[in-house]
Amino acid sequence: MNSRPYLSLADVKRMAMAAEAEAHAHGWIVTIAVVDDGGHLLWLQRLDGAAPISAHIAPAKARTAALGRRESRVYEEIINQGRTSFLSVPELEGLLEGGVPILVDGHCLGAIGVSGVKSSEDAQIAKAGIAALAP
Repeated sequence: MNSRPYLSLADVKRMAMAAEAEAHAHGWIVTIAVVDDGGHLLWLQRLDGAAPISAHIAPAKARTAALGRRESRVYEEIINQGRTSFLSVPELEGLLEGGVPILVDGHCLGAIGVSGVKSSEDAQIAKAGIAALAP
């Protein structure tokens, strides 16, 4: 039987706290979502003042990154390069930068998605959260 790492609740909380700290350090008001490898929501945190729509966008970005096993920005780039038919791909809704997969030892454990500021800043927050997993 194969075995692989997975996200514990403690891991999720640690990443969420690190992502929140990164957002606060820059004065960014965002929503942070963490999903498992199947795109199922494990954590949703909407900071005070974050736009209500961000509570839909952040999990969508995270789900896209987890299911695709790559940053959601890749899909945005594909579409921006003219392959608009990619918009019809099933199950992928967060086709904007800001979703980052959580990769450990070659396994995708899930993803963090962030929404609320510039997409590159959303991704910066997500990556800061993921960095908290490092031993």
